[in-house]
Amino acid sequence: QVQLVESGGGLVQAGGSLRLSCAASGRTFSSDTMGWFRQAPGKEREFVAGISWSDGSTYYADSVKGRFTISRDNAKNTVYLQMNSLKPEDTAVYYCAVRRGSRVGVRPNEYGYWGQGTQVTVSS
Repeated sequence: QVQLVESGGGLVQAGGSLRLSCAASGRTFSSDTMGWFRQAPGKEREFVAGISWSDGSTYYADSVKGRFTISRDNAKNTVYLQMNSLKPEDTAVYYCAVRRGSRVGVRPNEYGYWGQGTQVTVSS
């Protein structure tokens, strides 16, 4: 059974940094992609960043390009999201998710498994 466990959220001032982690278990993920999504109150869940387990290719939403970095540690089955220069509008619950295939998907319905989410709050 696939399990995804996020950690690393918290409260930070604008301009600060946080690193989120997503530990994956339950199967081999070498042919999958991992995505980070976020959902703010009253808004739809939106794509943030994604990475292919096989070749490490990455893709970012325009709103986070240059500020966020997604990476993976294959040995630990863990994906990270380094978030720098945080803004109040980055405040949301952040989720990691996994989908079959090497192409990074940007739609939530492309992903079959989700973590429980971790809250990120950026104060102004």
